[in-house]
Amino acid sequence: MRIGVPTEIKNREFRVGLVPDSVKELTARGHQVLVQSGAGAGIGSDDDAYRAAGAEIAPDAESVFANAEMIVKVKEPQEVEWKRLREDHILFTYLHLAPDPAQTIGLMESGCTAIAYETVTDAHGGLPLLAPMSEVAGRLSIIEGGYFLKRSAGGRGILLSGVPGTTPANIVIIGGGVVGTNAAKLAVGVGANVTIMDRSVPRLRQLDDIFGGSLKTRYSTGAAIEEVITTADLVVGAVLIPGAAAPRLIRRDQLSSMRQGSVLCDVAIDQGGCFETSHATTHEDPVYDIDGVVHYCVANMPGSVPLTSSHALNNVTLPFTMALADKGVKALDDNDHLMNGLNVRGGKITHPAVIDALGDSPRLSA
Repeated sequence: MRIGVPTEIKNREFRVGLVPDSVKELTARGHQVLVQSGAGAGIGSDDDAYRAAGAEIAPDAESVFANAEMIVKVKEPQEVEWKRLREDHILFTYLHLAPDPAQTIGLMESGCTAIAYETVTDAHGGLPLLAPMSEVAGRLSIIEGGYFLKRSAGGRGILLSGVPGTTPANIVIIGGGVVGTNAAKLAVGVGANVTIMDRSVPRLRQLDDIFGGSLKTRYSTGAAIEEVITTADLVVGAVLIPGAAAPRLIRRDQLSSMRQGSVLCDVAIDQGGCFETSHATTHEDPVYDIDGVVHYCVANMPGSVPLTSSHALNNVTLPFTMALADKGVKALDDNDHLMNGLNVRGGKITHPAVIDALGDSPRLSA
């Protein structure tokens, strides 16, 4: 199969769909890999590194899309990219369609087979292709949240760890999944006061066993969230409903009860965000202030650490990429977990959660 890897064009997105080691694995199996010139610059892999791995270098994205049968990316296609897709293309990347009717319509009109990393499953009910980026984003939420808590960055001027004789920051993490657990690891590690919330009591028991007395667990209800945010310095939104739009957990009218200069970090922004006042931002312009509360809602957080992120992503996507390269769309029929990644095919939405969010025929006003 001819596999195309275009340069990512989303704002400050430096990851790459295939690292040279993955290219070498694919070419060793007899597949052709076409990589856009400069696609690996963000991870320090130049065109010569890709040539050495067996790839052919394409001068531009148009050549990649025109000559490839499968497109492997990291972030959802932008408008100029979905207009280059054809009905014979397999697209394998993150999509996050539930809050994005424009992209969904574009993919439907292209006729392509679009498989989303974030809805591929495993035998344990997990999301293996989402997990490594959730790990990265969870850890970054504490790093970035701590940065924007600085007074010079617009925050209330508190150090996450505090120092002897002072009080450390209060961090509330809503969601005890992969993002929340990794956020808690960093937050506990720097010595912050951490509360993690979830609606699964068994999961709260697991977190209590993992972290012992180093954090507090709370069952997540509207009333509990309303209570804890009043004393929070940093709130991390880490909720996920696979494929679906994120639930809104903090209303705008509740911001007035929060500390001036506190920070909301919405890691669920790819799925529409879990705070009413959230809207996607970029690494170039990452924050905004509403009612004295700083909002950090960057939609591609792991893109700021592309070397770590690209290799972590390829570690889990490569087996599925090879299956699709070997068998084409038949790989979907042979693997139920890969089939769960199918979001759009033949001009129709196929994933139930996306249908629930947008309907069978989404409109730009959805």
